[in-house]
Amino acid sequence: MAIKVWDYLEEYEVEKVDIFEGIEKVFGSGKLILGNSVENFEKEFSHYCHCKYGIGVDNATHGIFLSIKALGIGNKDEVITVSNTAVPTVAAIVGAGATPKFVDIETDTYLMNINKVEAAITKNTKCILPVHLYGQCVDMTPILEIAKKNELFVIEDCAQCHGAEYKNKKAGSLSDMGVFSFYPTKPLGGYGDGGMIVTNNKKLEKKLRRLRFYGMEDKYYSEEHGYNARLDEIHAEILSRKLKRIGVYINKRNTLAKRYYHILKDTSLILPKTRKNNSHVYYIYACRHKNRDYIIEELKKFDIHVNISYPWPIHTMRGYKYLGYKEGDLPLTEGAAREIFSLPMYPMFKHKDQDKVCKALSEILGEKINL
Repeated sequence: MAIKVWDYLEEYEVEKVDIFEGIEKVFGSGKLILGNSVENFEKEFSHYCHCKYGIGVDNATHGIFLSIKALGIGNKDEVITVSNTAVPTVAAIVGAGATPKFVDIETDTYLMNINKVEAAITKNTKCILPVHLYGQCVDMTPILEIAKKNELFVIEDCAQCHGAEYKNKKAGSLSDMGVFSFYPTKPLGGYGDGGMIVTNNKKLEKKLRRLRFYGMEDKYYSEEHGYNARLDEIHAEILSRKLKRIGVYINKRNTLAKRYYHILKDTSLILPKTRKNNSHVYYIYACRHKNRDYIIEELKKFDIHVNISYPWPIHTMRGYKYLGYKEGDLPLTEGAAREIFSLPMYPMFKHKDQDKVCKALSEILGEKINL
């Protein structure tokens, strides 16, 4: 049987009674849009993130977009971020009318290199958007110091880091706003698209609620130009139920990560490193090897299918050529894109299947493993 990098079917079999109870609850409530399930989940998830407010949205792309809009950032303004991220991070910045400005990454964590940030600031810079990648946080203390010194906003892209902590503080609680994705593969994933913005700022919370619903508040009257970016009741109810199990999901991911490390630590694979002051939730298990493409093709012969996050840095993509970057501008980002790949990682992934992956890698690499 094929081994996939991610799968939800076994988890669904275990949880489907609870899921269908939630769906029936929503259908029987008489309210399908912005009802009690969304309201309750917003409170539960923001509390989990150590934040006062949560604003449910239809996806994290819109979450970042609305966050930028809520801060009044737009035409000719710059947002500092990384090219080693999912396209939605940059699509949201551009969609809001702003210009992304990229900095390179750290060599070992692949996170934003904080030492590159201050030099990227110009008179047009309005915001820093660190991406908490692969399951752990960027070094936020220096980011916040730089932002304060230069009067900049900070938005955390937390799409891959539900439950991750930095200095015992939850991802999303460290800045003006944090934006989460509930795409099915995420540490807290639903059965479709969904997202959440968390904040401790009441003024921003009120504005974000207007922006996600056509600029309206309590009646069908637009106070300002807004958008349709609401989280559905069904998704909110399912996510609320899954939130109660997030600690179990994260523990299982960490167990798998520890097993990978123990088994593979003496091979030529470069394994993930947890940054100091961080707790990692292992959204993916990102390895690195100079013969990455060969390894991936050989794994397919064992019916093992892995993933690359991300094979093309955004600054090299045709869709963003107009930004003026060229190959060689971000050498560490580009180098990582040629060598990184992620091994199977999800809570229901069986240890026996993990062992098969490791044994296959041992055979492909011609190296001993600790199994």
